[in-house]
Amino acid sequence: MPTPSMEDYIEQIYKLIEEKGYARVSDIAEALSVHPSSVTKMVQKLDKDEYLVYEKYRGLVLTKKGHKTGQRLLYRHELLEQFLRIIGVKEENIYHDVEGIEHHLSWDAIDRVGDLVQFFEEDQKRIQALLHVQKQNVHNESN
Repeated sequence: MPTPSMEDYIEQIYKLIEEKGYARVSDIAEALSVHPSSVTKMVQKLDKDEYLVYEKYRGLVLTKKGHKTGQRLLYRHELLEQFLRIIGVKEENIYHDVEGIEHHLSWDAIDRVGDLVQFFEEDQKRIQALLHVQKQNVHNESN
């Protein structure tokens, strides 16, 4: 099992490869706001744990295990963002909130969040009903 820090790196590497076709140490460092030497250390650990293959000055490639893990981690992140949008969390808080909770939920909990997102998206009236409840609660809090 990767640590939360390893998960952040795997997710970011997967995302960069999907977007650009490659992931360089400098790109990873910039995306995660860390020093390139920190990226190099983590990439070496991820190589040792068989999530990727890293050759200094040549770049890195995700293994099958790394690709599958990255895909699942990005899905988790995007699903949680989607869920927070549906329930009305302010856009400026979503990324930070997801980063704060994504490593603390079991995959069972993630699957249940996915069920809930699907439930809301299957019928827009459900989202409208939730928004109505939220407006009532805001109104009640201000009185």
